[in-house]
Amino acid sequence: MENHGPRPIRHDDALPWLSPARARVLEFLQSQAGPVAAEQVAGVFGQHVNTVRGHLDALVEDGLALRHRQGTSGRGRPAWHYRANPQNPEPDARVREYGALAGALAAHLIRTCPSPTEEARVAGVDWGRRIAQDRHRQPSPAAQDTTHARHEVLAILDDLGFAPQESSDCDSVRLLRCPLLDVARQYPEIICQVHMGLISGALTELGGDDAGVDLLPFAEADACRLVLPHAPSPARS
Repeated sequence: MENHGPRPIRHDDALPWLSPARARVLEFLQSQAGPVAAEQVAGVFGQHVNTVRGHLDALVEDGLALRHRQGTSGRGRPAWHYRANPQNPEPDARVREYGALAGALAAHLIRTCPSPTEEARVAGVDWGRRIAQDRHRQPSPAAQDTTHARHEVLAILDDLGFAPQESSDCDSVRLLRCPLLDVARQYPEIICQVHMGLISGALTELGGDDAGVDLLPFAEADACRLVLPHAPSPARS
């Protein structure tokens, strides 16, 4: 599996014992189909192998990774190889429990709905509208002020843990984190559509226009890309 897309929200400070660097190593292990050597992980992150080995051994001690000797045809002792512990895939209980619920709902939609992606988006729209209402974010005086609504939607996404970062082209936003990353990778046609609906629902509830808005899941090496155009300049008479 290519390690593309945003980072999980566990990279925040909610788990002080799991540093951002160590959490990224854990995520890399989770993305691999088989065991990997410390040298391979060090090459991916551009770090000294001893530094990476320290993170790996700490993850083993915490029960988040497993370690075993990998056979070799050369001389010397076989090297240690590491893999994520399948019995403990997500150390943050909040993400784990919400992820399990989201995964169950996604699987249910796929099994029972003739158009699960459309239903997921509709649910997301309703969610986005409710968030905008509950947070008392009112539409700007000029209903056509999409720029104001755009800023408010970015604030909502930041509050939810997506860590939005505006790109240099001004009409796109990089979403560096995802509160349901593991489930989104498993059911992208459901979870990503819910997130797309969330953005559209919040934007329109705030008086903006969702024309041209699009979500491109896992579009970059470290982010999803959100196309969120600025409002066109009003025509002068």
